[in-house]
Amino acid sequence: MADELVLRAQRFFNTTYSGYAGMPKLEENGRTSWAVMYALTRALQLEIGVSPQSNAFGPGTLSALKSKVPSINENTSPSANFTRIIQAALYCKGYDGGEIDGIYNGRVKDGVSKLKANMGVDSIYPGSSLEPKVVKALLTMDAYTTISGGSDSVRSIQQWMNSRYIGRADYFIIPCDGFYSRDVQKAQMLAIQYELGMADGTANGVFGPGTKAGIKSHPLSVGSSGTWVQLFSAAMIFNRRSGVSFTSSYTSGLASAVSSFQSFLKLDVNGTADFPTWASLLVSYGDDTRKGTAFDCADEVTADRAKALYAAGYRLGGRYLTNVPGTTLDKKIKPGELATMASAGIACFPIYQTFGDYKDYFSRPQGTSDAIAATDAALAHGFKKGTRIYFAIDYDNTDEEITANLIPHFKGINEGMAQAGGYFQVGIYATRNACSRVSEAGLSTASFVSNMSMGYSGNLGFPMPSDWAIDQIKTINVGSGSGLIEIDNDISSGRESGQKSYNPAPAKEDLDVAFDPIFDAELTKDIQTYFQSIGIPEEGPPDSWLPTGKTKHTTSYCVQFMLSWDSLFTSLARMLKMRKALIQTSAIWELRHFNITSIEDLSVPKVNDNFSDACVYDYHNDGVLPDWVTDWGNKLQSLDDCSTGIGQIFGRRAIKARNHAIDLGLLDEAKRDATKDSDVWAVWEKLHFNQSYNISTVPFMHILHAMEKGMARPSLTTSEANTEKLLQYYQGDTANAAEQAKLRMGMYRIIEDKYQSVFRKYL
Repeated sequence: MADELVLRAQRFFNTTYSGYAGMPKLEENGRTSWAVMYALTRALQLEIGVSPQSNAFGPGTLSALKSKVPSINENTSPSANFTRIIQAALYCKGYDGGEIDGIYNGRVKDGVSKLKANMGVDSIYPGSSLEPKVVKALLTMDAYTTISGGSDSVRSIQQWMNSRYIGRADYFIIPCDGFYSRDVQKAQMLAIQYELGMADGTANGVFGPGTKAGIKSHPLSVGSSGTWVQLFSAAMIFNRRSGVSFTSSYTSGLASAVSSFQSFLKLDVNGTADFPTWASLLVSYGDDTRKGTAFDCADEVTADRAKALYAAGYRLGGRYLTNVPGTTLDKKIKPGELATMASAGIACFPIYQTFGDYKDYFSRPQGTSDAIAATDAALAHGFKKGTRIYFAIDYDNTDEEITANLIPHFKGINEGMAQAGGYFQVGIYATRNACSRVSEAGLSTASFVSNMSMGYSGNLGFPMPSDWAIDQIKTINVGSGSGLIEIDNDISSGRESGQKSYNPAPAKEDLDVAFDPIFDAELTKDIQTYFQSIGIPEEGPPDSWLPTGKTKHTTSYCVQFMLSWDSLFTSLARMLKMRKALIQTSAIWELRHFNITSIEDLSVPKVNDNFSDACVYDYHNDGVLPDWVTDWGNKLQSLDDCSTGIGQIFGRRAIKARNHAIDLGLLDEAKRDATKDSDVWAVWEKLHFNQSYNISTVPFMHILHAMEKGMARPSLTTSEANTEKLLQYYQGDTANAAEQAKLRMGMYRIIEDKYQSVFRKYL
């Protein structure tokens, strides 16, 4: 919502500084932002002679301000515009700045006094003057009152720290918003270093050797008192330990809370503030010299390495189910490796990770695909039913990204696990915050916490997840010579036992394998050429998932789409023991023939795929239209089901196919009732919006059709004649469908005969 006072601040900047080089043009929207604060910082630099101007209020700006005006008030302000900058910044911070008139009047003074009180520095900087460090803080987006979700207790500690340490050279005013953040964590470390007697310039906010040694010399127990107890109780509060208050006295109540914390983290339980406890409060990895009994690694655990690991006390190891496609890193479990580990007395827990290091990878469809691929890989390695697979999120995610990307991703993982037969449990590898939120949503059964990444915001100030199983703390080397191996040293809570015995390796079968990306362009050209030979041009109608005109359902687009989901197609084919080309042909043929005729050209609206989809959406949502429907309004018809999504599947038919798969033991999910609107909508919605769910339903449709027509279930040995019949029945039991199946067989033969059969033999 626009704020009139912020709007005035934006207009002041644009009017006053638009003619100066390096000054941005602010959007006049009445909303404060870093863009506004950066602009005001540049304006302030210009007014005090700092050149060139930049967004950063760094040492040069602070030094120039101290030199020119060490205390800013109505008598010392360098210029009227300088005062206007202060007034504008006060507006943006929510304080009264008077009018933006260049006068440091009573209203400005009251605003400054209130600001300093909220910062906790009013006793150090009394009065209504502005000191350089206060100006620096003023030109940030930091808040100085408790914001939504924040803790008043945390805010009081933030104010106390500002008050106690603001006189130190490298300590700057931290937010007083009730949240523990990266800036607060660094300030906390600086405070400890100051109390250890470190001089300005030596204290740096890093948990280094000097800080560790100093903390070891300051143990606390019942009866201790003073600033060190305040710092320790603050650390307990920052870590969200219940029943702890900010105090200078180490009471029996505090000792009890400490014992609970130590027990939870598998530390020695003694109720004292010893070094391991301090370390676990100050950095996510805690005391990184702790000896773990668990590990994870990217290298093969050979017999010599297993022997060295066991001798070093390790009994549980994490290994990767697959490699990342398109990379050279070879980290997946090797043939015979699990037996080697088991023989040495080491259990294994499986980890699944592909491109898990950026937010856009994570989505509900991708989660479904990952779960099916992970299940396929875990079964191939011999992991038994009930084993927990840890799905990795290997980047510093924000809370907003957890909501928008990671929660949907793990919903997809749970759906994919069910679609793959429900063999395995879901675990998560991620930051503390991501692990906790996914667990609290009921989407994982245990957490493998990436605490080694101490600087991740998702670890700062967040408590360990209540269901933590593995705590990753430091990369080390174990063994020597042929037994040397690099591992991540992990602490085990006992929640994860891993596996020491495995199912026999599956019998060698003629299963499909991943498509070799070297041949991407050649496959695209082959299918383009074939389609053109049967009258299907390269160009297609606009894409239904993107704004009209942005892209097209061209043949090349559809082939690339198929290749982008190759891992899912491969996993489905392998698990269901049918030909990948059969699944791909049905799905991609439908995608290429997507019909999005404009509404004005409709003579029979139901032939328009996008229009039919909109009618179904309208029927099940009481006339509420989705974003992808435009300008159709009263032209929509009552339609409770239609074919939708990539594979163009009806909701009711999908229910029947999936129920049949449940009966066959291929799916582990609750059956749906095709006569109930709510069930039809639940399945239709997934078919429409979740690409991997739709793709995963395609093979179940083939299995259903085979049963209905008295045919054998599609398999690795299904004849070409029966494959053609399956392709026909996917479209219907009509003469036209039979003719279309002959055309579809051309695409099938390209994928199967020229590519997949060769890959199965040589890859």
